[in-house]
Amino acid sequence: MALTFATHAWQTFVVRYPVVEHKNYEEAKIAVHQAFEYIVNHANELDVDVDRLGIIGFSAGGQIAAAYSNEKLTHAKFAALGYPVIQPLIDERMGVTTENVAELVNPQTPPTFMWGSAKDELTPFVDHLQVYADALIKYDVPYELHEFGTGGHGIALANEYTGIVNNDRVDNHMGKWFPLFLEWLTELNLI
Repeated sequence: MALTFATHAWQTFVVRYPVVEHKNYEEAKIAVHQAFEYIVNHANELDVDVDRLGIIGFSAGGQIAAAYSNEKLTHAKFAALGYPVIQPLIDERMGVTTENVAELVNPQTPPTFMWGSAKDELTPFVDHLQVYADALIKYDVPYELHEFGTGGHGIALANEYTGIVNNDRVDNHMGKWFPLFLEWLTELNLI
């Protein structure tokens, strides 16, 4: 993912957070917050435009990204959520305690781009993406939402590079989320 963004002249920072090892949602949120603080505090030396910082997350990472983008002191100017966990419907299955991030949406939530698949059994569209979109609508937050009829969970860019381990995750149609995302950012004057 980071390399794909780099091909579009973006600086990317990958945050490693302790979800799998410790299954601690709060620690993961703290790790993301600390990463943003570091980037903002070192913006000059990193040559980062803090007015164009965003966050992107997939699956459980989408939940963390949504939580951070709704923080009172977030530095994210936009969020992108790929097949995110929004409601804590799979906590027991995953062995972690999380929160319903749709309940965190507020008037300061940044513009949000979201996508997922109608065939995703882990994070069903109506239980996750649609719930979050409804919260964004309630607070008049700009958003774009794509429900693809093909694809599945964990599909990343849905191309031959991110699907190299699991060829079942190559889906040219669902892979259109990335150019749509770039177009959306351009419309918002964020790139």
